[in-house]
Formats: sequence, C-alpha cells, structure tokens
Amino acid sequence: MSLKRALVASTVEPAFEAERELRRRYDWVPVEDADLIVALGGDGFMLQTLHAMLERRRIVPVYGMNLGTVGFLMNHWSLERLDERLARARRFVVSPLRMEATTIDGQTVVLPAINEVSLLRETRQTAKLEVTVSDRIVLDELVCDGVLVATPAGSTAYNLSANGPILPLGSSLHALTPISPFRPRRWRGAILPDSATVEFRVLEPVKRPVSAVADQREVRDVATVQVAIDRGQTLCLMFDPEHALDDRITMEQFIA
Repeated sequence: MSLKRALVASTVEPAFEAERELRRRYDWVPVEDADLIVALGGDGFMLQTLHAMLERRRIVPVYGMNLGTVGFLMNHWSLERLDERLARARRFVVSPLRMEATTIDGQTVVLPAINEVSLLRETRQTAKLEVTVSDRIVLDELVCDGVLVATPAGSTAYNLSANGPILPLGSSLHALTPISPFRPRRWRGAILPDSATVEFRVLEPVKRPVSAVADQREVRDVATVQVAIDRGQTLCLMFDPEHALDDRITMEQFIA
C-alpha cells in the first residue's frame, strides 16, 4: 500500500511555484492524514515543519526539497520521479534538545531545538555565564557574546559559524561552543556525550541581560537555562541515497 503524503511549502516565490506544479502532477492528502510530508523551501522552513509536528504531537517522516538558500537539511529540487525518490530515500532519526529557560521574573519556558540552543547577549555589554555540565560547575565565569549547545544535525549550522566542531550523525555527542569568548580567552568549547545536561546561570542578569534561543524561538531576559536531549521525542528526515545527511556532514569537514 502506497504511503499517503502531504505537501507543504514556504511562502517564497520559487517554493510557491514548485508547490503548484507538484499538486498538478501528484496526489496529496491533508497534513493531519499523511504518512509522510514533502516540504519545499530552505533549512529554516524545514525546521518550522519539524517544530509544527512536535507541537501537534504527530510525527511522520519529512522529505525536503531545496527551494531556499542553504538547504543542508534538504534534497535537490526536481519535479520528476517523486514516487521513486521517496521509495529509495534513506531515513535518519534524530532527537531534539529540550530547553528549559527561567526568566529573571520567574517565568519558565520549555522549548524543543533540533539544531541548537544558543544564549546571546542582548546589549553592548558582554554576557557573564556560569556553566555546569551534569551537576558539575566547569566554568565559574564565561565572559562572551554567547554560547550554544548543538546537536550533530545542527553542528554544521550556527555552531560551525562559531568555529565549533562538526559532529558525525549518530555520534551521540553534542557541541558546547562559545561565541566570541573573552574569558577564559583560550577556551574554544567542548564535545560532550549527549547524555550530559548543560546548565547556564546568567551572572548579573539585569546589568548584562541574555536571551535564550531554541532554533528560531527566543526567550528574553533569562536567569537560568537547562539543555538536555529529549529522548521522548524523535524526528525522521528522508534523503536521497546520493545526498544523505550523514555523508554531507562527513564531507563538510573537508571543505576549505
């Protein structure tokens, strides 16, 4: 029996045009009835699609086609042979991070993150953070523009731009990467097992306010942030065999 598929697209013109062509060529069902989703857009739209599924608490595989800018999480766009491509696609299961942020006024916000959780200074003044890993204080005071915790799937995104390590998919590791660290001046981050829980306490949170961002969703004026893998939820991404995510992450290490 063939899988029922839904089609979603970003609002950019190329994705809109591609959606119109695909709807003319193939059969589709509503998202709530689908066994898999085809997503048209860039990496940002893919993250939006995955987060929407987490919110609905109905997870199905997602096959993306790149009609955006970067498209690291996407396959190449083509109108042809969609049924064949979906049948051949390799599936990769990833677990999101869970960010629990408490603001200086006592509000607690819990959000998932597929790529990374980042803490960022809100003003011209540097952030001052205490960093704890699995109940052990590892940095009494990190003075920086920010810091992030990245998954392997997200290690080639913001983490790489901040000079963090590329992590192989399935490595069961997370990257803890500072953003423009001032003190300790020589600290360039750490690679942690994904069983670790990372906690940040903002020092001088009123004078040096910090925001916490889970992928694209921001919580401002945080006092503490806890980050850990959420093993209760899994997401499935589909890739053409010649364009598989694990191979792309590996080869990214050899790009000059």
